Amino acid sequence: MSNSEKSDFFYPNEDVIAQANVSEYDKMYEYSVNDREGFWEEQAENLSWYKKWDSVLDESDAPHYKWFDGGEINIVHNAIDRHIVGPNRNKMAIIWESENGQVRNYSYNGLNREVCQFANVLKSMGVSKGDIVTIYMPQIPELVFAMLACAKIGAIHSVVYGGFSKEALSSRIDDATSRILITADGGWRRGKKVDLKSIADEAMKRTPSIEVCICVKNNELDIEMEPARDFWLHDLKSLPIASSQCETEHTDAEDPLFILYTSGTTGKPKGMLHTHGGYAVYTSTTHRMAFDIKPQDRWWCAADPGWITGHSYIVYGPLINGATIMLYEGAPNYPYPNRWWQIVEKYGINILYTSPTAIRGLMRFGDRWPKKHDLSSLRLLGSVGEPINPEAWRWYHHVIGQDKCPIIDTWWQTETGGFMICPLPITPLKPGSATKPFFGNEIGLIDEEGNETPLNEEGKLIIKNPWPGMARTIFKDKERYADLYWLKQNNNKWHYLAGDSAKIDEDGYIWVIGRMDEVLKVSGYRLGTSEVESALVSHPKVSEAAAVGLPHELKGNAIHTFVILKEGVLPDPDLEIELKAHVGAEMGKIAIPELIEFVTVLPKTRSGKIMRRVLKARALGQDEGDLSTLEE
Repeated sequence: MSNSEKSDFFYPNEDVIAQANVSEYDKMYEYSVNDREGFWEEQAENLSWYKKWDSVLDESDAPHYKWFDGGEINIVHNAIDRHIVGPNRNKMAIIWESENGQVRNYSYNGLNREVCQFANVLKSMGVSKGDIVTIYMPQIPELVFAMLACAKIGAIHSVVYGGFSKEALSSRIDDATSRILITADGGWRRGKKVDLKSIADEAMKRTPSIEVCICVKNNELDIEMEPARDFWLHDLKSLPIASSQCETEHTDAEDPLFILYTSGTTGKPKGMLHTHGGYAVYTSTTHRMAFDIKPQDRWWCAADPGWITGHSYIVYGPLINGATIMLYEGAPNYPYPNRWWQIVEKYGINILYTSPTAIRGLMRFGDRWPKKHDLSSLRLLGSVGEPINPEAWRWYHHVIGQDKCPIIDTWWQTETGGFMICPLPITPLKPGSATKPFFGNEIGLIDEEGNETPLNEEGKLIIKNPWPGMARTIFKDKERYADLYWLKQNNNKWHYLAGDSAKIDEDGYIWVIGRMDEVLKVSGYRLGTSEVESALVSHPKVSEAAAVGLPHELKGNAIHTFVILKEGVLPDPDLEIELKAHVGAEMGKIAIPELIEFVTVLPKTRSGKIMRRVLKARALGQDEGDLSTLEE
């Protein structure tokens, strides 16, 4: 049975279609791939440039492409400067709330003041254009200010997620050879103070390049401050050096904006380098079109700025588009499972963009928590991070979206900079499918020999073209970038290798299965972990599930699953039998798990990704590796 036969279309209502910024997909998509440079040149015209580009796309050193080469721009000029001389000057830019109840708001004018002061502080510490500044902070407004301050003066920021260990932080500082570290005394998580400064101190003992540490006071932790190295931000801001006016540096379109390290299960983290021009064009265009951004929208991307989702769709894309951003520091279910729904109602959030893991985690507590709140302000919902299983999709659509909010399910990566596959609000939806390519992108699937795979057959996902938001290289490793991500085909065209497997159905809808290393081979059949997990979660008693493959003498892999039951449901042997039968009925006998283990939590990062390598190591009794990124 094909994916389209298993799934009903969900059609957007007439009001959504009538109000959409983009009213037609097919013709615009055709134009965008037939005249890719013309399409992206039109989008670039929506931004403010100090100097126009000499060429839209330079392919002379492919796959090290250049976009808008010769142009001069600064992403902060577009995210802040142009707003404060127009009608957005006093518009709310950031609404921030901490789980401890603290609230702070910043207009675009107020945001400009904070960023200018921070930029001047950095300049007083000797930071100049091209320097790399490492940022290690909780989800507080100062993290956004620090990123923008770096970009404003032409420095390169390297944000290290605030849940990382001292080893992860020190390795990233070393690779970037940063002289400046920006951190905070600590953050808040589930009612507890999380000490960041002591972790930063341990990391700095291993990183001789750090000369200055700027620290934000966030939760009054008693921390050590090393004289001549450590400085409180509030003290520096009180000095004449921290003027509220600062000139924005003119940067070339291809000048580096940031480095963001991706960490896999093995190997050295890769510092993906993004640039000012193409990234600004791509993030703002994808955000504006896919989420149909309106001037009055209050946008909540419930990720952390320390990940690419936060870079592109908390900070840069929304600010360029003049949106009002919700920023929340804390857990989604603290102190109760209605915290998010309380925030949506309190601030009148129009668009919520989050991960399937977060959706399933809140779905576990049932419908009564969201039904306590007025969620009618929601206009659109979004999903990011991994394929969303149809059961969670339907709950999200029905209970949170009240059957009226299209779900913008987005597939993309740190390396891509922005959405590559996603619907528009006008797109008929199939639960679990990321639907169609975003404008300008041609998506394909190939087999092990590099041949295109037939419809409804799994293949390696490739992108057949360059796009403006793409990472330009791996920092200090140009050759590794080409070798790892790009494949030269017989027609001399370069194709980007995503590392994910997918299927395309007869309607042209793309179904991302998951990472190639998360595909199980059972008795010669290839099964995606997400497919097995979706089958389990479709059972009415199951809230969340994770699947891993364990070595098996006969099958090659045996499926081992971990299941969290819905609130009030107790595990027992009969339920295990029932769930195995359910998976068999949904997917066939080949997919029946060898073992179902009932658990109360799954190891996952704060960005919402289940750490299947940890589950596999536990099941095999092996070393679980670095657990510093885990939420649970």
